[in-house]
Amino acid sequence: MAEKPHMNIIFIGHIDHGKSTTVGRLLYETKAISEQDMKKLEDEEKKYNRPTFKFAFVMDQLKEERERGITIDIMHRDFQTPKYYFTIIDAPGHRDFVKNMITGASQADAAVLVISCKDGIQSQTREHAFLAKVLGINQLIVGINKMDAVEFSQAKYNETKESIATLLKTVGYNTEKMIFVPYSALEGSNVKDKGDKMSWYSGPTLLEAIDTLTVPNKPTDKPLRLPIQDIYSISGFGTVPVGRVETGVMKPGDEIIIMPSNVRTKVSSIEMHKQQLQKAEPGDNVGFNIKGVDKKSINRGDVVGPISSPPCVVEEFTAQIVVLNHPTAIAAGYTPVFHIHTVQIAATITSIKEKKDPKSGAVLQANPDFIKNGDVAIVTIKPAKAVCAEKFSDFPQLGRFAIRDMGQTVAAGVILDVVKKQM
Repeated sequence: MAEKPHMNIIFIGHIDHGKSTTVGRLLYETKAISEQDMKKLEDEEKKYNRPTFKFAFVMDQLKEERERGITIDIMHRDFQTPKYYFTIIDAPGHRDFVKNMITGASQADAAVLVISCKDGIQSQTREHAFLAKVLGINQLIVGINKMDAVEFSQAKYNETKESIATLLKTVGYNTEKMIFVPYSALEGSNVKDKGDKMSWYSGPTLLEAIDTLTVPNKPTDKPLRLPIQDIYSISGFGTVPVGRVETGVMKPGDEIIIMPSNVRTKVSSIEMHKQQLQKAEPGDNVGFNIKGVDKKSINRGDVVGPISSPPCVVEEFTAQIVVLNHPTAIAAGYTPVFHIHTVQIAATITSIKEKKDPKSGAVLQANPDFIKNGDVAIVTIKPAKAVCAEKFSDFPQLGRFAIRDMGQTVAAGVILDVVKKQM
């Protein structure tokens, strides 16, 4: 049997709108978790006195998460649909953990935006929708959950659908062809099977909607770029960095360079979902073994590339940013935290070159003193220390970023040009 195409999908949205429950239900319905495991989770539900949480517990495996009832880190789980083989990235909705959501979204091919029909659009619904667009997720399905809490009302569904469609349009999504699915993760209605509660709805179930996604083109013709997400030291096996191949191909035996740590080494073996791979392609989340490299000599946020085409280390870069949510205004000298691929780094906006019209792209003002919410501007940025980043036009996955400060996403942007650091 030919292997199904692989995709990464992320579930995003406001806290308590049912993302983890949705994922747990999907895994259960597609038999990615057994009846036996489900029984254990029902016991856990009773133990922690959190009725209705058994599906969420599938993903929220950290004890602390079970006690607090929220998702903290990104979890990866696999499941299969009739058409595809998916890795689910379950992202935290709680605002303290948006930085983990950004790492997750930067690795996703598609997203399901989960919104509670009972509560409607909330602050993280807005923030996550914006970030998904900025981070390059062009395929979005809207899951309108908790239909059981509104007695499966068509009027309430239509109202929620209208409001979320308006929001998504302002963010830049084309909602004409977008699929909106009403469902109840708790009861399972319209997740895998239609059920009889929403006879007024004629569209696909959530699972069917997910199967309408298309596998993005894999940039295998570009040089290898793999941002490191974690580094493990496994006894008897050595150092194993983990990350997602963004471009190019990685094979055992490849000579690689890890920047900006400037470590040259060789790939001994590659593994994905506990299986050895002969090659890793864009979209694959892999662990790879490198011999003779101390775990401490490389860092999360480093980028792997071939020795013949090392990842670009930047001294400074020029970017186009859009200010999303800053309480006052941004001026030259502002130093927030930038999230670029898997790295989080302080960087200073050294100059604001021009303010642009968001619709036409025309220059509204040269060298403005400050920019505020809603403004689009061209700025120069100097990272506090060496960091790998690329022009968006060359490597989109390493050329977009979110800017965070004061516990929220204040702006986001793309890199137009770079000044390389001499290593």
